[in-house]
Amino acid sequence: MKTISSLLNLAFALAVASAPLAARAQTVWRLASGYSENAFQTLNLKQFAQDVAAATGGRLRIEVHANNSLYKLGEIPARVESGEIAAGETIMSNLAAEIPVAGADSVPFIVGSYEDARRLWAAQRPVLDAELARKGLVGLYAVAWPPQGLYSVKPIKSSSDLKGMKMRTYNAATQRIAEQLGARPVDVMMTDLSKAMAAGRVEAMITSGATGIDSHAWEQLKYFYDIHAWYPKNIVLVNQAAYAALDAKTQQALRGAAAAAEVRGWQMSQAAETASLSELAAHGMHLDSVDFEFRSEMRRYGERFSVEWVRATGQGASNILIPYYVTTTAR
Repeated sequence: MKTISSLLNLAFALAVASAPLAARAQTVWRLASGYSENAFQTLNLKQFAQDVAAATGGRLRIEVHANNSLYKLGEIPARVESGEIAAGETIMSNLAAEIPVAGADSVPFIVGSYEDARRLWAAQRPVLDAELARKGLVGLYAVAWPPQGLYSVKPIKSSSDLKGMKMRTYNAATQRIAEQLGARPVDVMMTDLSKAMAAGRVEAMITSGATGIDSHAWEQLKYFYDIHAWYPKNIVLVNQAAYAALDAKTQQALRGAAAAAEVRGWQMSQAAETASLSELAAHGMHLDSVDFEFRSEMRRYGERFSVEWVRATGQGASNILIPYYVTTTAR
């Protein structure tokens, strides 16, 4: 009996001694996001983290810190690059200042559907991946937000109707659009949008249906035109050194979960678009599409913005837009 007791004590001691080793074998990543807990992008991100934990048997665990709780949205790419955090989610246009090819999905009036947006991402991805690698980053997946529509205090039949109107802008691209349309640019961040509309500072804006709901746009802007101006994308980034530290099996599981998150995320985006447009209509907003003349004007603006973007960005832009336009004309 004494021998059995000794063996049991030895087994218990070995189990206790091995526990810290097991803990050290688990890799924990902090992932920062600037979006709210209930945003579909965040919900998709949390499901991605759960899928990674399941696929790796807990060897890799991702902690999602949403709603700017870890770092603010604009800071996230730099924090991932420096290795302060292993991973982060940001809107792709946040990368454009240092990685110009990341701005492809912000070129307005060249994408008219989710199918177009997927083809643009297929052309953009290899070019962007190469640039990310140079900065020590790995892109896991990207998901488009719903398309950007036109809100207005009055009916819009052509671009000339926007001349002189106070149009909300929030980055260089929207500033340029307002200028080209002859509108008066008014720089307003999302957090101040409701107040700006109530004060009469915003008479028109180009943004998504979801933003219109969050800001109660129907209280001031009575018309919404589903112009599909562009499809901004969020991208999930990982520090290259953190990724390289994973074993091959864990990397493969991570990539598999990311691929599933991308497919699921785009489906969630389309569902969010449908739901947001229904809610806008339920609040009395007039939903309409623009006529042929205005659509033709937008295509011409798209061609102009494309040329400007290629000139400003260089060969990388051509390597994205040429394949995209080739597949567009081949449809």
